Amino acid sequence: MRQSELFTRTQKSAPKDEVALNAQLLSRGGFIYKNSAGVYSFLPLGFRVLEKIKNIIREEMNAVGGQELIMAALHDKHYLQASGRWDVDVVYKVIDGTANDGDKAREPSFNISWTHEEIIAEIATKYVSSYKDLPFAAYQIQTKFRHEPRAKSGLLRGREFLMKDMYSFHASEKDLMEYYDRVGKAYKKVFDRCGLKAHYTLAAGGEFTMSNTHEFQVISDVGEDAIYVCEKCGYAENSEISKLKKGAKCPTCGGAMQEEKSIEVGNIFPLGTKYSKAFGLQFTDEKGKKQDVVMGSYGIGVTRLMGTIVELFHDDHGILWPESVAPFTTHLLALNDADASDAYEALRRENIDVLYDDRAMSAGEKFAESDLIGIPWRIVASPKLGPGVLEVKRRGEKEARTLKLEEAVRFVSSH
Repeated sequence: MRQSELFTRTQKSAPKDEVALNAQLLSRGGFIYKNSAGVYSFLPLGFRVLEKIKNIIREEMNAVGGQELIMAALHDKHYLQASGRWDVDVVYKVIDGTANDGDKAREPSFNISWTHEEIIAEIATKYVSSYKDLPFAAYQIQTKFRHEPRAKSGLLRGREFLMKDMYSFHASEKDLMEYYDRVGKAYKKVFDRCGLKAHYTLAAGGEFTMSNTHEFQVISDVGEDAIYVCEKCGYAENSEISKLKKGAKCPTCGGAMQEEKSIEVGNIFPLGTKYSKAFGLQFTDEKGKKQDVVMGSYGIGVTRLMGTIVELFHDDHGILWPESVAPFTTHLLALNDADASDAYEALRRENIDVLYDDRAMSAGEKFAESDLIGIPWRIVASPKLGPGVLEVKRRGEKEARTLKLEEAVRFVSSH
C-alpha cells in the first residue's frame, strides 16, 4: 500500500487524557482513535494488526476442533435471569423503546453482550439430544461490552472490546478436562505466535465453575494482577488464591517462587453443569438415561492482546511489532525524491506485505514515523545509495545492510 493513500496519519503527541503507554503509542501511530473512556475505534493500521491476531487465534481454535459462528449481541432479559446474572454490576442494560405497557416500558429488558454462556447453552438445546451429538466446541470473535469503572489502561481495560470466546460441550467431566488441557496447549501456541510468554496460572473458581480455573498471565510492570511464578519451571498461581509467598518453594519442582505483576490475556473455565441446568440442556446417554451436558468456556481478549504486545515491545522511538502481528512486514521509504516503485513492485510480487512511503517529506520525518509505527523491516531508497541499491534494516537494530534490489527482496523474504 502507498502511504500517501493511507487513511489516518501519525501524531507528534498522544491525547492528553491517555496515561497508558499502549494507548499513547497506538494513538500517535494512527492505529486507534479514542471515542471515550474505554472505547476505541480501530483505524486501518490497527485493523490490520487485529486481523493478524484473529487469524492466529482462528488457526489454533480450528486445530482443536472449534467451529466458528457469531451470536446475537443483544440479549433478552430471560437469559441472564435464568443463570442469576441479570444484576451483575458490569452488565449494560437496555430499555426497549417499543414497549407500550406503561411504567414497564422504562425498565431494561435487554442487555448488550458481555459474555455468551447463556446464549450458546440455549442454542445447544435445539441440537443436542444424544451422547452421539457430543462433544463439540463453538467459538466466536465478537465485540463485548462491560461497565468498567476503571477504564484508564488503554486497550488493557475497556468498556467495549474484542474477544474470542469458545464454549465446549461434553458427556462427562473426564471428557471436558481432556479437552480443557488441549485448549490450554492451543492457547500457549497462540501467545507464542504473538511473541508473548504467557504463564499458565492457577486461579480461583467461582459460582459458575466446577473447580479452579486457569489464566494466561504475561509478566509486565503495568499489569494489574499479581502472580507467584516459579523461576525454575514456570509454575504460577494467582496471588488472590495462592498460599505461597515470595521465596517459597514451588510445589511442582522445588524452585523459588517470585512475585510478579502481570497482564491476564486469556482464561479457561471448567463450567460443569451450571448453565446446562439453567436451560435444560441434556442428552440421553448410552443406557437411555437423561444427563446434564458438561460445559467449558475459553476466552482471549483480542484487543487486550494487542495492547499487551505494545506494552512489551517498544522503545523510546515507538512500537516494535513482532512480525506475526505487524500491520505490514516491510516499510519502504523513498528519500530525497527517489523513485522506489520498482522495489515496491518487486516486494509485492514476492507477496511481501509492504507499506510504501511515497510522500514528499523530509528524511528525518519519515524515519521518525517509521520508528513510531514499528513495522519489522525498513528498506530505504535514496539517490545517495545509487541506482538499484537499497538500505535494509530491522526495526530496533542499529546496523543496516546495503543490498541490490534483488538481494534486498530475497533477504527480507528469507527472514
